[in-house]
Amino acid sequence: MSRWRLNAPIDDIREALLASPALPQHFAIATLIAVDGSAPRDVGSQMLITDTAHWGFLSGGCIEDDVARHARMAMAKGAPRLLRYGEGSPWIDIRLACGSGITVLVEPVMADEPAVSALLDAWHARRAVLLWSDGTTRHAEAAGETPPQDQWDGARYSRLYTPPLRLVIIGEDGAALTAVTLARELGWKAVLVTPGGPDVAPFPGIAYHRGDVTDALAEIGIDRWTAIAVLSHDREDDERGLAAALGSEAFYVGAIGARARLEGRLVRLRGHGVREANLTRLRAPIGLYGFGKAPRDVALSLIAEVSQAFHAAMAAARSSGVSMSSSTPLSALSQ
Repeated sequence: MSRWRLNAPIDDIREALLASPALPQHFAIATLIAVDGSAPRDVGSQMLITDTAHWGFLSGGCIEDDVARHARMAMAKGAPRLLRYGEGSPWIDIRLACGSGITVLVEPVMADEPAVSALLDAWHARRAVLLWSDGTTRHAEAAGETPPQDQWDGARYSRLYTPPLRLVIIGEDGAALTAVTLARELGWKAVLVTPGGPDVAPFPGIAYHRGDVTDALAEIGIDRWTAIAVLSHDREDDERGLAAALGSEAFYVGAIGARARLEGRLVRLRGHGVREANLTRLRAPIGLYGFGKAPRDVALSLIAEVSQAFHAAMAAARSSGVSMSSSTPLSALSQ
């Protein structure tokens, strides 16, 4: 039997549920509800466990198989279990490399529960949803503008589920194609917009639009969990696409191009009616400092910057109550 944990990278249990040919009639959710000291994962991290497999990880591979074993026993008995690992654990044979203590709630779940339907419907509709559970009863509701931190109050936990991050790439060169591939492999929703492009998408598992840029963005329906990056080179419709992106809820808008030509681009964007407040949201040139200029380097740099921006925007939205798309980056320009 292979030791490779190929299902470990999945972070949203809904991804695993929806990838199955059919929704399992019953399964278990294991949630990290308390961390004492340092740990590889944050409170709210989850695993999905079925009779034959498990997805996700809670402690870097130290405890996952044991959590899955307890989860299957909980499923068989129909009762939740509270597990303690590391400091304060009754199982001295399972040690955490970080030296901390963590608490995991394992709860059996039936597929026909209303909370499960609400979670999956929110995934498809790209809505944020908040799950409350005491291990026995689960309740899901639409998340407010300022959702609480994932937390355990001693009796129940709350966890925020957001739509999967979506990356819209406008372009068709090597960097654009690499970026949508990387986004797809990360579990993001990858969308490629190539006006006048070939009839067929270059890869499976991505959405593809070959018409007008602004029409494509309107059809996609840009929300606050969407990033947009223009990787085409001086096309006539680049600025129209950027103008539409900057006026949307997208949490990230970036464009490739020489820094020396940035001021000219800003002038053209003003000509398209983009307000100064929205211009400050533009990341140009895209990417994190220090990467090379080869297509794969540009794509990797973009993916890293988008991921960083997403987590920063999520943290800002939770702490201050501002919408993700209105949180400005530390700098509008890459350093």
